[in-house]
Amino acid sequence: MLQTAEDIRLLNEKINDAAGFVTRINDELGKVIVGQHGMIERLLIGLLSNGHVLLEGVPGLAKTLAIKSLAQSIKANFSRIQFTPDLLPADVVGTMIYNQGKNEFYVRKGPIFSNFILADEINRAPAKVQSALLEAMQERQVTIGDTSYKLDEPFLVLATQNPIEQEGTYPLPEAQVDRFMLKLVIDYPSKTEEQMIIRQNTQELSFKTINQVASTQEILTAKELVRQVYLDEKVEHYILDIVFATRFPDKYNLSKLKPLISFGGSPRASINLALAAKAYAFLNKRGYVIPEDVRSICKDVLRHRIGLTYEAEAENVNAEQVINEILRVVNVP
Repeated sequence: MLQTAEDIRLLNEKINDAAGFVTRINDELGKVIVGQHGMIERLLIGLLSNGHVLLEGVPGLAKTLAIKSLAQSIKANFSRIQFTPDLLPADVVGTMIYNQGKNEFYVRKGPIFSNFILADEINRAPAKVQSALLEAMQERQVTIGDTSYKLDEPFLVLATQNPIEQEGTYPLPEAQVDRFMLKLVIDYPSKTEEQMIIRQNTQELSFKTINQVASTQEILTAKELVRQVYLDEKVEHYILDIVFATRFPDKYNLSKLKPLISFGGSPRASINLALAAKAYAFLNKRGYVIPEDVRSICKDVLRHRIGLTYEAEAENVNAEQVINEILRVVNVP
């Protein structure tokens, strides 16, 4: 849909007013989380784009603290599910329980009925649990017995994976990995940041409390505005070129990547790249997407959607290197 300069100016004003909560949330989370600005920004992008986030990083990098603090800052319900090999679908979604006194069954809802779900070490649970979670993530509903129950909005699943310990884990199916809008790789803090973390955790006796600084209504309004952010046709073609270059690299003067890629991004990659770029523009209080928005979020959208061949593994080539090469070659509008 074509928009005039006046339409975009009015949308900019709306977004400027509606995005005030972003600064408040960042300031509030900054009280308890040192650094990790990229992780917090990506969590907000997932929240505003109706997407879920997969986090990969060693233990102790504030993954749990970040999502718990985000839920507190919005006054939303938070559930933490520790995934283990003996976890059952009923432990996640709930189950039917027989009431002997009343001679009837009633539904006991599981921890999935929250706004923010932390699926800790998601790759430790078997396939049945993954499929139950998949319905909640994709359909925003849960089926218990013969009845389906809609989940409350906002609804965000943050799943964590430990990249080091692989014993007793189940690799996530490609279909499920593709359901995650973003995959973040969390790195260690810098020496200065870690010094602040030491001081924060050894000099203060009480934990700082997170105050509610945003309402769920503000989040829902922002989600509607994110969909209205203007995406020019040239930027749409740029997104398509990036995704198609993962499928047919030889058509984009990237023949050397062809033996390294077993499969490229699905159409869901294109959709999520466009939505994430819109959310990124919103966080920067802009009513239109620029190519830099796409480039900034590209790795997080694509790194889990590109399949690498044995040849790539033998040459120690990872998905990020492939994406960097694509971004270097594909023409920027």
